[in-house]
Amino acid sequence: MSDSLERSTKINLLKESIVKKLCEVLDKSNSKGWRKLGEIVSSDRRFKVSSDDMEMCSLRVLEVEGSPSLMLLRLMGERGCTMGHLTDYLQTLGNSDALQCLKPPALQILIQPQSVALICGHNLRLSCHAVGKSPVQYQWFKSREEVPNSFSPELLISPVQLKDAGFYICRVNCGDACEFSQWAQVDVLNVTMSYEKLLSIDGRLKLAIHPQSQRLHVGETLQLECGAVGRPIPRYQWHRNGVPIPNATKRKLMIPQVMQDHHGRYRCEISSSTERMWTNEVDVVIDDIYAIGGDSLPEQLYATDKVALLIGNLSYQNHPQLKAPMVDVYDLTNLLRQLNFKVVSLLDLTESEMRNAVDEFLLLLHKGVYGLLYYAGHGYENYGNSFMVPVDAPNPYHSANCLCVQSILKLMQEKETGLNVFLLDMCRKRNIHDESTPNIVLRVTANIVFGYATCQDAEAFELSSTGFTNGVFVKFLKKRLLDDEKITVVLDRVAEDMGQFDATKGKQALEIRSSLSERRALTDPILPSDSADLVHAHSRQWAKAHELPESMSLNFDCGAQIKLGFAAEFSNVLVIYTHIVKKPEDMSFCQAHVTDFSLDLDVDPKEMNRETPEETGIYLLSSSLPQHCLYTRLSSLQKLREELVFTVCLQGTFAAMDDDHPIFWTKSVNIGKPLIARLDLHRAVRRNSCLQTCMMPHSPSQSPCHSPGPEHQHHLHHGSHQDYNRLSPQHGYLHISEHAQGAAGGCSFSCYDQLSQCDFDRAYESDGLLSSPGKLSIPIEATEDINELQAVFISSLHLQPQ
Repeated sequence: MSDSLERSTKINLLKESIVKKLCEVLDKSNSKGWRKLGEIVSSDRRFKVSSDDMEMCSLRVLEVEGSPSLMLLRLMGERGCTMGHLTDYLQTLGNSDALQCLKPPALQILIQPQSVALICGHNLRLSCHAVGKSPVQYQWFKSREEVPNSFSPELLISPVQLKDAGFYICRVNCGDACEFSQWAQVDVLNVTMSYEKLLSIDGRLKLAIHPQSQRLHVGETLQLECGAVGRPIPRYQWHRNGVPIPNATKRKLMIPQVMQDHHGRYRCEISSSTERMWTNEVDVVIDDIYAIGGDSLPEQLYATDKVALLIGNLSYQNHPQLKAPMVDVYDLTNLLRQLNFKVVSLLDLTESEMRNAVDEFLLLLHKGVYGLLYYAGHGYENYGNSFMVPVDAPNPYHSANCLCVQSILKLMQEKETGLNVFLLDMCRKRNIHDESTPNIVLRVTANIVFGYATCQDAEAFELSSTGFTNGVFVKFLKKRLLDDEKITVVLDRVAEDMGQFDATKGKQALEIRSSLSERRALTDPILPSDSADLVHAHSRQWAKAHELPESMSLNFDCGAQIKLGFAAEFSNVLVIYTHIVKKPEDMSFCQAHVTDFSLDLDVDPKEMNRETPEETGIYLLSSSLPQHCLYTRLSSLQKLREELVFTVCLQGTFAAMDDDHPIFWTKSVNIGKPLIARLDLHRAVRRNSCLQTCMMPHSPSQSPCHSPGPEHQHHLHHGSHQDYNRLSPQHGYLHISEHAQGAAGGCSFSCYDQLSQCDFDRAYESDGLLSSPGKLSIPIEATEDINELQAVFISSLHLQPQ
């Protein structure tokens, strides 16, 4: 057993003393040293040690006390190399001195306990595994006190309580030999029950406690608290007004006897070795109890809640495909969650799905709530009314096939919301196929903000590249979104930034329409109202739209154990990954894959169970997923009508079998309705949905949005208007070809040396659009970034005249 455990141990868990001894032997040997070892490892495709990696190791020789062997071992460890692999390589190398370094001492701790932060009421499990020449005995300690009845390699406390927080260590005895493990810190967070299902420990960092805004008097004590769960235990750094606070590196920030200088906005940066996130930013107001008269601070405005619906349509059935909406929605989701918005992010919705998603969004809006709707995709604008185009819209489409933004605003106004923000990343050209004039009479309210990615009656351009990048609007918006400023000021600055962007100057400019009279900001804190229980029920329902299934371990009859994990790329995109936790010693090959999914999801078998996230279309989450797994991406979860049931199939071969044929074991798994599937967006459209307000005739002269006075002014920003031979006003986008160059391990882009207008036929004759079914009937909108076009590209811009 000890030999098996030793061979399966990852080499990055080796003791520093053993690694140091081994590196000294390999560094000094010429014919049987690290270079020859690297050649042997590079022939093994499992670890992919390249010539560039070997060159990197060589450079360590030039450093003071640099060790190329150490660099090589680290590379091997990062790629999953075990003690068994290393021993086999050293035997092939024939270096007996190096093999002697790996011989186990009389007692060796192979698995050290790891620090962890978890929620009160969950299970605490610390592990310490050791091998020795005789039976090993264990004793756990908390600080200096023995933990009663803790004589096994694993310390289990279930359920863990606040009093169990502290430092733990394990003493290991084997005959006369005695070793102590490393210390492990346990942090226990006291979180309300409503969070428990959202915050399971699967190794990833998850934010559990946000700080709260405070108003204090001079001389009182400021106490702010935040918290995250994860393994290893997270690190903390508090910031005030964007500047790190010295020595403020604990979960709880305490400042006794505060002064006026402590006034400001506070938030905490929480990080681990692979992840980083931020808490909400909160206001700390310090009142001087001795002050009489004088100017008072501006009144702090609050939201009773913050909710956001983000929709990105890119995979159109009858219209050109887009790329950038996926990246734009993903980035905005992460930023808005930092501002404490409850966000649901959805890709590729049909008309009925969009209407039902908007209905669910409207249920959350009540007095004082901040509501934000972002849409990226195809669209148009007729008579001042903007229309969002679903992915199943026919060609050509009419208002009956689309969602009217102003009709949604009308329904939002009835909720007496505190702030209504619409960010529309779509084209605003007129649709000549749609002669309807919706009769949408809006109230005059001082809480509406529109941010359009382009001007009225203008097209934008899709700047196409090979990678996944932001659209022009979100490229600049995401740099400003967290600013603690009135939302119109934030959008003003975005407009100024876009105006300096040479690639779209004179062709695409942000337009802002606002009737906002108060200093409402997306950073405003939340102060819940004494509303009815129904409001909280709807809020909990919305939260379920990004509630992940619990990860699980599956044990098979053959003795293998599989971890089944889940991650959410969007609210309707679920990632499933399988990982082999352990397998029988005599099993030479073992792999677990998922299959038999519901036909509602239309999963492509060729893109399931891939060895890298990118192979299955997971580009945005790939860096945060665990390695050495098989990955499957399930999109369009909104179409799921029943609970998600699928099969986990384990495939294994045994070394003792002559025919080497694989043997299969299967288990059925039911994870219920994950993420957005819980909201049943596939249902028929309700009779009281936003559909009712989308098709009422009225005079085209009626304005859809009023500006009551000077403070509610109409903001319009244009870049400098240059001719550029006048692009076709209906069709046109810039096509950018990127060519990767440079050495392996890096990536560079050449100047954008290929530019052509798409080979579109003229879309409009003098009497209207061509009726040929192959012709496009809509403009192409700009939804993709181009990674800062160089000046040489702009100067060589040649567009065909119409």
